[in-house]
Amino acid sequence: MDVHTQTTKTISLESYGIKNATVKYQLTSEQLHEETIQKNQGKEASSGALAVNTGEFTGRSPKDRFIVNDAITKDRVWWGNINIGMDEDTFMISRGRAIDYLNTQNRIYVVDGYAGWDPKYRIKVRIVTTRPYHALFMHNMLIRPSTEELTDFGEPDYVIFNAGQFPANPLTKHMTSRTSVELSFERKEFVILGTEYAGEMKKGVFTIMNYIMPKQGILSMHSSANEGKDGDVAVFFGLSGTGKTTLSADPKRELIGDDEHCWTDDGVFNIEGGCYAKCINLSEEKEPDIYRAIRFGTVLENVDYDKETRVVDYDGTSHTENTRASYPIEYILNSKIPCMGGHPQNIIFLTCDAFGVLPPVSKLTPAQAMYHFISGYTAKVAGTEMGVTEPEATFSACFGAAFMVWHPSKYAELLAKRIEQNGTSVWLVNTGWSGGGYGEGERMSLKYTRSIIDSILDGTMKSAPTIHNDLFGFDVPTECPKVPGEIMKPRNTWSDGNAYDEAALRLAKMFQENFKQFEEGSSEEIIKAGPTVS
Repeated sequence: MDVHTQTTKTISLESYGIKNATVKYQLTSEQLHEETIQKNQGKEASSGALAVNTGEFTGRSPKDRFIVNDAITKDRVWWGNINIGMDEDTFMISRGRAIDYLNTQNRIYVVDGYAGWDPKYRIKVRIVTTRPYHALFMHNMLIRPSTEELTDFGEPDYVIFNAGQFPANPLTKHMTSRTSVELSFERKEFVILGTEYAGEMKKGVFTIMNYIMPKQGILSMHSSANEGKDGDVAVFFGLSGTGKTTLSADPKRELIGDDEHCWTDDGVFNIEGGCYAKCINLSEEKEPDIYRAIRFGTVLENVDYDKETRVVDYDGTSHTENTRASYPIEYILNSKIPCMGGHPQNIIFLTCDAFGVLPPVSKLTPAQAMYHFISGYTAKVAGTEMGVTEPEATFSACFGAAFMVWHPSKYAELLAKRIEQNGTSVWLVNTGWSGGGYGEGERMSLKYTRSIIDSILDGTMKSAPTIHNDLFGFDVPTECPKVPGEIMKPRNTWSDGNAYDEAALRLAKMFQENFKQFEEGSSEEIIKAGPTVS
């Protein structure tokens, strides 16, 4: 459905226990924009976008995220610090608390939409919220039904009750604070208390898809994807700061999606109807597609702006460095609608190695692909905390551990199956440091990284000469057009080769230490695909 399409359909929320409020159903982006301003919950920026402040929370609250441990989930969910269990009774207390709060409001905003562009696999999601900008946010992030689809929408598969203005009771069992984000797969409900950060809804939908898709043999992925003129598809995995959004935004290729995808027997599809882009230090020169997408209909979160001119200062960090923009994917000029593509010819794992050890590009075997997928490595630079003198390794399973519900090996096995079935090539690309670690070497030139990506996508990297890295076990291409030969061999860029060897050994041991938690549940082949430390 077009972002400006209006519906005359009405719905009742009485089946959920919500009886008192006026229900504002499926309002247009214009209406939600206007209501936000009327309620003094946001301002219109000079670009036309809606600038809002999410209050105390400017990011997710992972320690306050719970999944109900019941007969459905008990033996399936990978329980631990990421997927924290809660009992049904406590969930119902929180649900009741949310419903009671929603009943105190004069207006409730409801948005119906789809998660998943492939009609065979999409689910119907309903958002119930008190904030019009939350409704606009999910109006952007879900796939908008056509008028005909909305008429026949019926009951949703999952409902999100966003009562984020109202706190959880910290004295309730399992609670650690006044914030609680809770998911019941049996009830197919998601409850938000004590946080107004809109990203909780988006990631809630992703968590749901990360559970139900693998049950059908479908790989859910925290990734971006694009498609070339000949229909060749590439998928990019990478944690924050690795360049996932930047490198997948390619004027020569159409964008399938920037964050969440599924890989089926037919190919890949985007889960979302919009993009949720970081906009810290954003400029038209560096990110023209994202910059131009910020216009009327876009929600800007926690950005600094001039109170008189309403011009946004994208370098400003007075609220947070996690400033964000939410917009419909069609705001990206070279987006592919519908957001679906064939089987990927190339998968690219992006890592920002601040130790300066990993090559700019490495070719991975299927087993190595599973190992590095489960590891999900990148690094934070030194100097972020007092006393930190060296880069800090960061591992996030499947390049998105915070949203994975099953044991990482399940996603890795699905990935391996798809790779084998389709002859997909897998590459590890280092967008981090060269010539030494952070503080000594230099960040890999974006120009060189783009040349490497281009060479992967046009097929020339496959025929490049390689050398074998005995420590990490992968093959390293040594030539790439428009990239100096010495950069392709990281040891050659260091002034002290012995220092490089020591740094490489330290990183290899970090990989091994991190992977110990995954050995139970991983095959011997996967375990042996990691670094070999004698």
